[in-house]
Amino acid sequence: MTSVNPDPGASKPTDEVGVRYDLDGPVATVTLCRPEVLNAQTPEMWAELGNISRKLPGSVRVVIVRGEGRSFSAGLDLSAARGEGDSSLTRLAQLSPEECADRIAGFQSAFTWLRNPSVVTIAAVRGHAIGAGFQLALNCDMRILADDARFSMAEVTLGLVPDLGGTKRLAELVGPSRALEICVTGRRIAADEADRLGLATTVVPGDQLDAAVADLTAAILAGDRGAVSEIKGLMTGIGTRTYAEQDRAEREAQTRRLRDLTE
Repeated sequence: MTSVNPDPGASKPTDEVGVRYDLDGPVATVTLCRPEVLNAQTPEMWAELGNISRKLPGSVRVVIVRGEGRSFSAGLDLSAARGEGDSSLTRLAQLSPEECADRIAGFQSAFTWLRNPSVVTIAAVRGHAIGAGFQLALNCDMRILADDARFSMAEVTLGLVPDLGGTKRLAELVGPSRALEICVTGRRIAADEADRLGLATTVVPGDQLDAAVADLTAAILAGDRGAVSEIKGLMTGIGTRTYAEQDRAEREAQTRRLRDLTE
């Protein structure tokens, strides 16, 4: 299968913000493009990620998230966090608890849309995925790792907590005890350990990352769109349902599929 090559004519000129958005038919590629700082993230980048979620065409079925250069993302840009802007840590601390929580909710929305059942999302991870970078990958449905990938939930080293929608997914993937250990230590997790823990869908040599992502994308697109969307919905909600509730969800999803297929 061939690699996904976004149409340059469909590229959205958001590089100056640090995020690039490309379309190739049913595939959207979101690229963090600040390679000179290992794609460290800023609130402006989060705002653009949120904008992308709102302008995705309904025809998009797969969203690929990647970082330009040798790392996925080194996490929060500390120069922005410690600066004088409205979203700096100092400014957030000066807000009322309600206002601060609302501001963080806006940041979270830049990540959590990746869970939407209407699309399947894939993180293509090479090099570092630290803090916000790790959480961005966690919000994706699948994570294809190059063998040099390194995860770390490093917020604790700044006296902070992970707050971008990554904690529940982490606990679902590795269990609450291991998730706690990962979060409170902030330690680095190499690709082979990530694979053993269930954090990686697969690990490949670095020069095969693009091909592996393209193959997975093609396999997803080969499936019936309605069925894929229903399956993602079943899996996304599985952690909050009892067995009986999951059985009911399966029945209801299948009923919808049978109706759609025979109309």
